[in-house]
Amino acid sequence: MLVSDPAAQATAARIVEIVERNRLPLSNEKATQAALAELLKAAGIEHERECRLSGKDIPDFMIGGLAVELKIKGGKMDIYRQLKRYAEHDRVTRLLLVTGVAMGLPGDILNKPATMASLSRGWL
Repeated sequence: MLVSDPAAQATAARIVEIVERNRLPLSNEKATQAALAELLKAAGIEHERECRLSGKDIPDFMIGGLAVELKIKGGKMDIYRQLKRYAEHDRVTRLLLVTGVAMGLPGDILNKPATMASLSRGWL
């Protein structure tokens, strides 16, 4: 059964809008993360940076149950496998991939809703 977390759903929708309306730097992932952190702060979205779920699983941001992973490049299957690992954790109720990689994402991963925000949309 699909996990329902209305707060995480609303937060994910706000972040998608923020990401897709702004021009975040795309030269390196740490700069993009820092810029996104500033946008989240400006929007009043409290977040935890590089939250350790396990020794191997460290989403770029955690906002309640929402795990946010930012990828400016990388292999599609590698990205998916990383999100799948995050979905295995009870603390995670929803996944948001913020990416410049042209890829699809299923609507849920391990019964946890998954959403994607395009970094390139802000540059159009």
